[in-house]
Amino acid sequence: MSKTYTLSVNHTTTFDFNESSLEHLDAVAIGTHKFHVLQNSKPYVAEIISCDFLAKKYTVKVNNNTYEVSLSNDLDNLIKGLGIERGKTKVVNAIKAPMPGLILEINVEVGQEVKENDPLLILEAMKMENSFLSPRDGKIKSIAVTKGIAVDKGQLLIEFE
Repeated sequence: MSKTYTLSVNHTTTFDFNESSLEHLDAVAIGTHKFHVLQNSKPYVAEIISCDFLAKKYTVKVNNNTYEVSLSNDLDNLIKGLGIERGKTKVVNAIKAPMPGLILEINVEVGQEVKENDPLLILEAMKMENSFLSPRDGKIKSIAVTKGIAVDKGQLLIEFE
């Protein structure tokens, strides 16, 4: 069975094709990222300008016209149809204690703007210091703990707006 792919160009035009249609593609590499393509007796020069392999997104120049191209297969289309976007992260609005411990240090204040990976607080648990970094950019809505108090597993520590 041949795999099917969907090619989206500039978020406006889509093409469906399969592996067998690629066998009829007349393309010759003329450089590292440059190709000479013959389609319906018409020549084209195609060059890959940039690519994000994991996201399956490419910028391609064909005869001096630039196109944004994204590629998806049947699995990608199924995942998108289910409302699950690959590569997207969920928004974390609260930091909870993963284990019981003692709050050693709080590095933020309510209303403070933080960037992803900024230090938030230090929790001592099992004789180890655990630094909590911000999982996202955002603003601190509330701090439910104070320095020196003991916390239980699952207890709310910091909330984001």
